Amino acid sequence: MAPSEQKSRNILVSGGARGIGRALCRYLLESGNRVFILDIDEEELNHTEKVHLEKYHKEGKVNSSICNLRDVEDIRSKVKEVAKWFDDRIDVLINNAVGGIASPKWKDEATMEDPATFEQWQAYIETNLTAPFAMSQACIPYMKTPHTDNETGAQKIHGAGPSIINIGSFRAFQSDPNQEGYASSKAGQVGLTQAMAISLGHMGIRVNLIAPGRIKVGHECQEGDEKGETFEAQVTEKDVSDHPTNRAGRPKDIADAVLWLINAGFVTGQDITIDGGVLVQK
Repeated sequence: MAPSEQKSRNILVSGGARGIGRALCRYLLESGNRVFILDIDEEELNHTEKVHLEKYHKEGKVNSSICNLRDVEDIRSKVKEVAKWFDDRIDVLINNAVGGIASPKWKDEATMEDPATFEQWQAYIETNLTAPFAMSQACIPYMKTPHTDNETGAQKIHGAGPSIINIGSFRAFQSDPNQEGYASSKAGQVGLTQAMAISLGHMGIRVNLIAPGRIKVGHECQEGDEKGETFEAQVTEKDVSDHPTNRAGRPKDIADAVLWLINAGFVTGQDITIDGGVLVQK
């Protein structure tokens, strides 16, 4: 569907200041939507909204706020702020944030044998699993739409309806050593997605998960902008040869899947892996 043919939606993105999240915000705005970004990195968030997305900022189509996704009260407070900006209607929630622990491995080359990794374990679970639950819970009142009118029985959902999209990882299905915290929290997102899809269906809310593989996002940040870094400059021969698709993963690959799911009204409870075929090769 061409951007001009799509309905404009109110979309909340967590962890949208850099990386995949920033790219998602850009493509969502380019497709004619309004976007509110939550992130804990104030400097990066300010740059993304007011510099990287300057055109949309001036048009009043993007807004942002600092949010600690490991603090449920902060989540609830910020979602109310988001809903107010969106005139009390949130159409799409994208749970993308991974906090300051984006690396799949324990810090400092530690192993789970090291008791110090327990604190990191908590961070992975709270950011990758608890936060999506809390974000979704806070957004439901502004998203829910009963399938039918209680009095007439008429269908009340037109189009694809509201949608929650969790951004997981292919590491939920295939792990390397010393990734217990990251892999477990991402695998938990799959179960959460399926359970939420069943529980929220009667409210008209669809819930799906996208599991990215290795996506090159080093340029999607303030430093990348200031240095003029590009996607192409990051790609190595190994990035190409590692994938059956014979190319590296682009942020747009994830954005394309998100845009499709937003409009896929008969799809819920699914996990879609976007990894260039890595999981299926031997």
